[in-house]
Amino acid sequence: MESAADVSSPPRDGQSFRRRLIGFIAIGEVGVLAAMALLIVFFWLLEPAFLSERNIRAILNVVSFVGIIAIGQTILLVAGEFDLSVGSVAGLSAVVAAKLMTAAALPVTVAILGGIGVGAAIGLLNGVIVVRLGIPAFIQTLGMLFIGQGLIQVVTGGYPVYPLPEAINAIGGADLAFGLGWSFAFFIVATVVADFVLRRTVLGRNIYATGGNQEVARLVGINTSAYKIGAFIVVGALAAIAGMFVMADLGSGGTSIGSGWELTVIAGVVVGGVSLFGGAGTVAGGVVGILMLKVVQSGLVVIGVNSNWQQIAVGVIMVMAVGLDIVRRRYFIAGA
Repeated sequence: MESAADVSSPPRDGQSFRRRLIGFIAIGEVGVLAAMALLIVFFWLLEPAFLSERNIRAILNVVSFVGIIAIGQTILLVAGEFDLSVGSVAGLSAVVAAKLMTAAALPVTVAILGGIGVGAAIGLLNGVIVVRLGIPAFIQTLGMLFIGQGLIQVVTGGYPVYPLPEAINAIGGADLAFGLGWSFAFFIVATVVADFVLRRTVLGRNIYATGGNQEVARLVGINTSAYKIGAFIVVGALAAIAGMFVMADLGSGGTSIGSGWELTVIAGVVVGGVSLFGGAGTVAGGVVGILMLKVVQSGLVVIGVNSNWQQIAVGVIMVMAVGLDIVRRRYFIAGA
C-alpha cells in the first residue's frame, strides 16, 4: 500500500519543476541571449559577411565604449534611479582631460584623473540634487545633459582639441588581441568585478534592497541615500572613462564624443532585463542587452537597410523589453 508521502510526491515534484521553470524565465539574460543568437543566425543567413572578422571586431569595439557606461547605469537602475546625462558627461570629461593635456600642459596621468574627477563630481551633484533635494532624476539629469553639451562647446570653442600626447595615441592604437585594445580589456574586467559585487556581496544586496523597496530598506538600517548617491558617482566616473577611451581612439577631444549615448545605454540595459522600476537586473544582463542592440544595428547596416530604420528598431526593441519586464514581474516573479 502506498504511503501518504508517496501519494503526495508527484505534486511536490510538479511544484518543484514549476519553481525551477519560473526561476529560469525570471532571469532576464536568458531571453536576451536566445533572441540575440536568433538574430545573429538571421543576419548571417541574409549576409554571411555579418560574421566576418572585421564586422565582429567593429561591434565589440563599439560595445566596449558604451558598455562601460552600461555597467554604471545598471547599478543606478537597480538602486531605483537613472541618469540621462551620461553622454554629455562622457564628452565633457574627455574634452576637459584633453584641454588639461594641451592648454594646461599637465602630465597625462593628472589630466586623466582630472577628467574622471569631472565625471564623478557631476555624478555627485546629480545624486545630491535628486536624493537630498527631491528633484526627479528625469528632470535633473535631463537638465545636466543640456548643461554638459553647452559646457563642451565652452571648453572647446566648438573645435576638436588636438594634438594629444603620444601616450594617449598609444592607448587608442593598442592591439591587445583580435584588434581590440585597452577599452575592451577595461570593459571586460569592470563587467566581471561589478557583476560579482552586485550579485555576491552585502553591498550588492543593499543596492537591490534600496531599489526594490526603499522604505523597507531604511527600516532595516540601510542608508539608501548614500547608496543612491554612490551609484550616481559610479555612473559619472564610468561615463568619464568611456569618453576618454573614445578620445584616445580618435586621437583628439572631439565635441561629438558621447552624443546620443544616453538613450542607447538605457535601452540596452533595459533590453538586458534590468528593470526601470528598480531592484532587479544584473550587470551581465545589461551588457548582453547593449551587445544585442549593437548586433541589430550592425545587422541592419550589413544587409543594406536604411539607417533611419536602426533607430526605429531600437525603439521597438526597448518598448518590447519593458513590456516583457512588466509581464515577468507580474506573472512569473510574483507567482514564484
